[in-house]
Amino acid sequence: MTTTTHMGDPGSTGRFGEFGGRYVPETLVPACQQLEAAFRDAWADEAFRSELNGLLTDYAGRPSPLTEAHRLSEELGCRVLLKREDLNHTGSHKINNVLGQALLARRMGKSKLVAETGAGQHGVATATAAALMGMECVVYMGEVDMARQELNVFRMRLLGTEVRPARSGSRTLKDAVNEAMRSWVATVESTHYCLGSVMGPHPYPWMVREFHRVIGEEAYAQVRKLTGADPDVVTACVGGGSNAAGIFSGFVDTDAELVGVEPAGGAAIGGGAVGVVHGMASYLKQDDVGQVVEAHSISAGLDYPGVGPEHSHLAAEGRARYVPVTDAEVIEAFQLLSRTEGIIPALESAHALAWVSKARSELAGKTVLVNLSGRGDKDVGQMMEVLG
Repeated sequence: MTTTTHMGDPGSTGRFGEFGGRYVPETLVPACQQLEAAFRDAWADEAFRSELNGLLTDYAGRPSPLTEAHRLSEELGCRVLLKREDLNHTGSHKINNVLGQALLARRMGKSKLVAETGAGQHGVATATAAALMGMECVVYMGEVDMARQELNVFRMRLLGTEVRPARSGSRTLKDAVNEAMRSWVATVESTHYCLGSVMGPHPYPWMVREFHRVIGEEAYAQVRKLTGADPDVVTACVGGGSNAAGIFSGFVDTDAELVGVEPAGGAAIGGGAVGVVHGMASYLKQDDVGQVVEAHSISAGLDYPGVGPEHSHLAAEGRARYVPVTDAEVIEAFQLLSRTEGIIPALESAHALAWVSKARSELAGKTVLVNLSGRGDKDVGQMMEVLG
């Protein structure tokens, strides 16, 4: 395996095999080209990298720890290691990408950030970066998600961000992306669209993965230091797929098996076909005539009918596999980690744990690295209703 094939630079076309690309209105092509050029320039600039690394260390709290889950391992019969992205400032991996994009936006002379959010974690992270850098910020969030994630809506407003409801379609993440992209088209001169996952038109899938590469780089060194070897399996939840892309990037050129865990009601790779959505060609849940089918997940952050194009490519090549879990399995895993380790995971992250629990016989005796992408504070209210 080589980095040119697996998780390298997709070049100016933004293609990962047959996936990716840049399917946007003519009015957005120059903005995407400007962003790609600016990112390439910044990513090659030691001063930019140094400033970002400084923020990741002194503001976001990196490196995030690696925790061996002893009691959970005993319960499941495999050695479970948790990459603790839940301990980052703002409570998830999202801060890695947002600090990078906010610095890039400032470098490009933009004064305003616009973003979409599902569970609110990316919205909170974007609002945080905007407050830190004195930028205006507008976040679009599906009306359904605003109701189930009231705490994060309040957090964003507390941080000085305007939260606008997306009232079309299923009123979830897909619709928030639509609204954010429309807003970007209308204000492109002064605004940077801070997309929160490895999806959308080129250069976003590549750029967001590069900003999250720090997860995989840290985890690779941490697991080697702890165990003296690479893990047998690396797993993460997948909606758009940013946390999975981040951790997979550290192990794609090892012999570790890579497993992305999708919600059963939004399994774009497991139950979709190739289509175009939000500026990219990727696997997508659609009906017989190619219309996008609404996704469903107990987790607002995974309620998305598509998936990042690089994940589609990794699946098509057979380098990674993608498996579904049900809401019921996620609820069980959410409680299992809480009770065995004293760590309340985000419902998104609980998808990865649910697969490990479900596949325990297959994983017996193996070392399994789980990317714990976020903490579950935001989900406690929802789980109070679910569990009674």
